[in-house]
Amino acid sequence: MMKADLHIHTVLSPCGDLDMSPVNIIDEAKRKGLSIIGISDHNSTRQAPVVKEYGEKAGITVLMGVEINTQEEVHCLAFFPTLERLNEFQCYLDLHLPNIPNNPEKFGYQVVVNIEESIIYEEERILVSAIDEDIESVEKTVHWLDGIFIPAHINKSFASILSQLGFVPPGLNCDALEVSSHISPECFLQENTYLKKYAFIQSSDAHYVVDIGKAYTELKLNDTFFESIRKAIANHFVNVEPS
Repeated sequence: MMKADLHIHTVLSPCGDLDMSPVNIIDEAKRKGLSIIGISDHNSTRQAPVVKEYGEKAGITVLMGVEINTQEEVHCLAFFPTLERLNEFQCYLDLHLPNIPNNPEKFGYQVVVNIEESIIYEEERILVSAIDEDIESVEKTVHWLDGIFIPAHINKSFASILSQLGFVPPGLNCDALEVSSHISPECFLQENTYLKKYAFIQSSDAHYVVDIGKAYTELKLNDTFFESIRKAIANHFVNVEPS
């Protein structure tokens, strides 16, 4: 069993603490006993490759991804198997993110740093805006690029698929659903048994170093290849006792 925290923000997210550098993230993940982490900044993938590079040196598997804010204001996680696929999805995000300038004093800085923590890029558009694509279009694009698609923190009363839509559309191809650190998947499913057909993960949604690994999912894996992780996530069902 390998511990995986698949929802971690970096310095690139305007709400992410400036201490969330690649080195600090990987060092904390290792200290917390995590084997796999997912980098999921708001509407941008640009910091993920640097984290993956440092993670490989430290023995931590890094899924390169993003937390998308769809047209409906639904947050969804997506992860991609290669840098090429990740960059293709970044082009998609660049095309559909509104051209609204960021105000760093109000929303926070949006920077990409290298391993030495020098700034190599700054995003001028505010990343927490909703893109102009609906959740079905996002899901189809993610899977067309061989990615993993997971609606995020669905137990939350805002920015979740249940808060915004009220249900999970039957035709939406979800590899899993995510709950936040505030409730266990077991407790959530006790109250929402109609969702028990879905696989579930739990993640930290860490914006600060100390929060990395405060919630995680144990995945049964023989290796950490992308396809193995995808299958382990899709098979991570939660047993719920009848009430």
